[in-house]
Amino acid sequence: MDVPFTIEQFLQVFKNYNLAVWPLQIVFYVLSFVMVYIAVQKSEKLNIIISLILAFLWFWMGFIYHFGFFSSINKAAWVFGFLNILQGFIFLYSGIIKPRLTYAFHRDIYGIAGLLIIAYALVVYPVTGNFSGHSYPSSPTFGLPCPTTIFTLGMLLLVNGRVSLRILTIPLLWSIVGTMAAFNFGIIEDSGLLISGITAFVLIHYRNRKLFPLTNSK
Repeated sequence: MDVPFTIEQFLQVFKNYNLAVWPLQIVFYVLSFVMVYIAVQKSEKLNIIISLILAFLWFWMGFIYHFGFFSSINKAAWVFGFLNILQGFIFLYSGIIKPRLTYAFHRDIYGIAGLLIIAYALVVYPVTGNFSGHSYPSSPTFGLPCPTTIFTLGMLLLVNGRVSLRILTIPLLWSIVGTMAAFNFGIIEDSGLLISGITAFVLIHYRNRKLFPLTNSK
């Protein structure tokens, strides 16, 4: 599929973004570790913080990255940004206003797969990008759509109970859209998007049917 910008323009957007927001990339990494720590500790009192941070990250991607930077080379960024902002509101509603999301790591296939996907987003993704020639600042850092979507899918695998289709749809859509970069521009690290999306969807769908066979996805 043809895209309305070149690889040079694409990487320049990352560079412009990273230089403009530094050192917030470090803050985002700290927030990611806070979320994982709360899930591993199974802290019910602090659980709401995870949904709050996830909502913030999706708002950030919509308003700051898509509207503020990516829209300069791709008009579709306005649609992507809207969807990211919508996902932020979904996390606020499902995790805070009507708290239905609780996160806790368990030593089962869901928890292990979730942590592996999270590790890919935080560690393997940037390392792979660096070795493939996409070094900082001309690289997608955590807090940008692709690595953050992968991280989000990993966190959703750590949710206790059912994960509705409403929460999962936009991250899954971006796992498909974002994978286009891997094929069009040779951004190898983005190939993990589709793998993470498929893994999360299959496991979450199976868990929903297994634990809540009579509950329809909403």
